[in-house]
Amino acid sequence: MKRIYITLLLISVVFSCKEDAKTNTTDANDAMNKETATTPMKKNLSKYVSFKLTSDLSKLTEKERQMVPLLIKASDLMNQLFWYEAYGDKRVLLESISDEDTKKYVEINYGPWDRLDGNKPFVDGVEKKPAGANFYPANMTKEEFEAAEIDNKSSLYTFIRRDENGRLYAIPYHKQFELQVQKASDILLSASELAEDKGLKRYLELRAKALLDDNYQASDLAWMDMKTNTLDIVIGPIETYEDQLFGNKAAHEAYVLIKDQEWSKRLARFSQYLPQLQKDLPVDGAYKKEMPGTDSDLNAYDVVYYAGDCNSGSKTIAINLPNDEEVQLQKGTRRLQLKNAMRAKFDKILLPISEVLIDESQRKHITFDAFFANTMFHEVAHGLGIKNRIDGKGTVRTALKEHASALEEGKADILGLYMIQQLKEKGEVDNDIKDNMVTFMAGIFRSVRFGASSAHGKANMIRFNFFKEQGAFSRNDDGTYKVNFDKMEEAMKNLSNLILTLQGDGDYEGVSGLVESMGLIAPELQADLDRLSDANIPVDVIFEQGTKALGL
Repeated sequence: MKRIYITLLLISVVFSCKEDAKTNTTDANDAMNKETATTPMKKNLSKYVSFKLTSDLSKLTEKERQMVPLLIKASDLMNQLFWYEAYGDKRVLLESISDEDTKKYVEINYGPWDRLDGNKPFVDGVEKKPAGANFYPANMTKEEFEAAEIDNKSSLYTFIRRDENGRLYAIPYHKQFELQVQKASDILLSASELAEDKGLKRYLELRAKALLDDNYQASDLAWMDMKTNTLDIVIGPIETYEDQLFGNKAAHEAYVLIKDQEWSKRLARFSQYLPQLQKDLPVDGAYKKEMPGTDSDLNAYDVVYYAGDCNSGSKTIAINLPNDEEVQLQKGTRRLQLKNAMRAKFDKILLPISEVLIDESQRKHITFDAFFANTMFHEVAHGLGIKNRIDGKGTVRTALKEHASALEEGKADILGLYMIQQLKEKGEVDNDIKDNMVTFMAGIFRSVRFGASSAHGKANMIRFNFFKEQGAFSRNDDGTYKVNFDKMEEAMKNLSNLILTLQGDGDYEGVSGLVESMGLIAPELQADLDRLSDANIPVDVIFEQGTKALGL
């Protein structure tokens, strides 16, 4: 392979030029997070710091500028759909609440359950969140579902409901949301008429059609085929995190994106290394026999609008799509680095965390360069490993049910770090792997504050407890943590092997045991995380976004 030096210092230069203005929130917002919370709900609101989503619109053509409000309008409709999927009737819930702070927190969480606190209810009279959210009847058992003879019951795009006789039946998303998806489809078609990029035009047309019939593969393939577009939109039912009963049902969301063409060209070169990285995975050959597509690409974007699933609770800073295994094997995936949101989380959250929980001698290793690389290679790593069981009896996702997302996120996290280490050994990247390891450790503390109930939260806790068991880090008497570099390198390989084996075997019982034994926050760690709250370090961001924020 051609020798490549990634001068990560260049990343800092690029981003410091473009992003510094974007990461500064108002004095009022900073004050909100620094002031002593006077009520439990104000304390909850202080977990979030506000951030304005903007981008340099001068790089857009006139027609592209006209498209952005249309894409935002279509995306906003996904908020309504996700509200129904996550909870039900938003209006009735908000009308039952008199406290304005509580209403604000309900809006952030898309429901009355705190996504940063294990989905605990925070509204009086509200019970525990159903594991299946609103995708299934709240009183339905797993056994009842599995015994029911219903067409498309395990489809990503159906709700399960009861008829007047109590029998279960399935209703497709496009029927349940007929009015909303028709509106969204019409708006996407209007945007497509303005599209100057042929690939984007075709994608918008096919995505508009997919919203009306829930057949998304053609539009996923078209999305992978478009390469020269500056504007992008990810819209529709995408991730299955919200369904914690079976992990079957996809939730609606949307991102409106503006590609940094120059920076994306720098990242694109990594796609060519995927086959070799797959061959080098630390696992037996049967678990890496699938070869990832080399059409995969890496791109950097400013995200200018979040809606639905991705906007609930903790916010996504990178995307790896499509999820369709057939598309992945044929075309690979696209990894989208949301650089403005990423920079906000690093400056406002990760750096302050490191000042509290990372050993002083290792704080020099906390860098944005490493944070960007760790996040980027996490997304690359989703394309590695295995999508289908080695016994040929179906997909990994189907076999692992509600644990599939957590294990997949855990795989991507650890393989991302492993890949950086491998590329460093091969002389393909020029960076200090210690920066990546220490920043990775600080990143665990950042991400686990999202709560152990989410897929990402469980993945973080499994990794933290596995690292602890293997001596990859030590905890000092002052409550700071120090990475043991040699032992972390070995732990990376061991955890990668374990996860890839569990996935390839489709070992539901094994994964359930791993989640049960290692997917929890121990009291000592919780006490350390509480110190972050005491220091008024926010957990995540909320966005000032939309056409006003963009000046349109």
